[in-house]
Amino acid sequence: MNDAVKAGFGTLIGVELADLGPDEARASIAVAEHHRQPQGVVHGGVYAALAETVASAATAAAVRDEGKVAFGMSNNATFLRPITEGRLQAVARPRQRGRTTWVWDVEISDDAGETCALARITIAVRPKRD
Repeated sequence: MNDAVKAGFGTLIGVELADLGPDEARASIAVAEHHRQPQGVVHGGVYAALAETVASAATAAAVRDEGKVAFGMSNNATFLRPITEGRLQAVARPRQRGRTTWVWDVEISDDAGETCALARITIAVRPKRD
C-alpha cells in the first residue's frame, strides 16, 4: 500500500497506508518525538497531513486507471483531543465523488478509539499531463 506515498511529506512523517478503497481508506502514524509540539502533544499539522495523505492516496488509486491524478485542494481539520503517544489512526470516507473533485471526511482516533480530530479534505482530480 505504501507505494502510493513513495516520496514526499507523507513518507517524511511516517504515514502508513493500510487500505485505499474508494468507499473507505485507512492510514496511521506511530507518534514519535518529532511529531510533538514543545508542550508534548502531537502538532496539529500532523493530523492534517495524515488526513490529506490518506484522502489523496485513496482518490489517486481510484482514478489512476482513468489516466487522472489527484492532489489536495482544501484541508479543514478540527482538533478535539490531544495525543502524546501511541498511534494516530485515520479512517476516511468519501462524501462526494465527482468528475473533478472528491470530498472526504476523515476521523482520526487514538489507540483507545477516542476521536482526536476530524477533517474535511477536498481533492482535485485532473487529467494526467505527459
